[in-house]
Amino acid sequence: MKSQDTPFEGGPMDGRVLPVLVGPTGNPPKTYRIPVPDAAGGPPTVLVYRRVPRGHSKRLGLPQGWKYAFDPEGKRGGGLKWPWSKPPGRQAG
Repeated sequence: MKSQDTPFEGGPMDGRVLPVLVGPTGNPPKTYRIPVPDAAGGPPTVLVYRRVPRGHSKRLGLPQGWKYAFDPEGKRGGGLKWPWSKPPGRQAG
């Protein structure tokens, strides 16, 4: 499998560059989760980073690489968004 050196911004991983596996399209995953073990032996804390473009090309505005930005809330995001599905938080009826 291929990997790509990807920089991290914000949070405890600020300034670090890690090799991240890329998918079949050549892009790293949209979210990157890092479990950090608890010193007291409790459940691990999970750091969540979201993929953002590193920059854009001048002519076409295409992303020129990716970086990860720290998401302090770490909400579960992503997944498929179908046109007929209801937004989260709305109740039927």
